[in-house]
Order: sequence, then structure tokens, then C-alpha cells
Amino acid sequence: MKRTDPIQQSFNFLQVAEVKLTYITVVKPSDRLFVTTSRDAQKILFESWDLSNIEHIETSKMHLLNRANKVLGITTISKCGISGSIVNVRIVFQYALKANAFGIIIAHNHPP
Repeated sequence: MKRTDPIQQSFNFLQVAEVKLTYITVVKPSDRLFVTTSRDAQKILFESWDLSNIEHIETSKMHLLNRANKVLGITTISKCGISGSIVNVRIVFQYALKANAFGIIIAHNHPP
């Protein structure tokens, strides 16, 4: 049986899907918020929360941070029911890679 080395195979790249990752910011690096403590992270996240449903729907959010702990962005990674919020790790990695984040902070609320 003849074995074909994968490196020697020829590929038709027109039959492969192209993947593009984009991250667009309008905030200048000097204007980005800075996280030094958990209280800073809490304040920034709370300001981004929809206060009309914070006590109704459990939601998970994520800070995306650069190496200087400046906030690149905040995103909602899960919005579920009253008693739980399921976070898909693939979505977390997609956002982190898309923003070229050095670190992440994940938080969620507990409706009463």
C-alpha cells in the first residue's frame, strides 16, 4: 500500500473556508479604563450591565484586558434563565483571540 506524505499532497485552497477575525475599537489606548483591583472590575462591569433585568436574568460578562490591564472591551458571553448561566468556553476563546487579549475577567450576576 502506497503511503502519501501529507506535506507532499497538493491542496486546492478554493475548497477550504476562509476564516477572518476582526476587532474594531474606537477608544484610544490612552483613554482605556484600567483595572488594578477587583473593585475596579466590578465597577466597570456593573456600569455595562442592563439594570432593567439584572435581578431577573442571570447573565455572564467578560472583560478583555491587554498586558497593562487596560480594558480592551466588555462582552456578554451568556444570557440564560433565573437559576443558571451556561458559558461555552469556545465563545470565551473566540472573543479573547479576536481582541488579542492578554487576560480576561469573567463575572455573572445572581438574580434574587
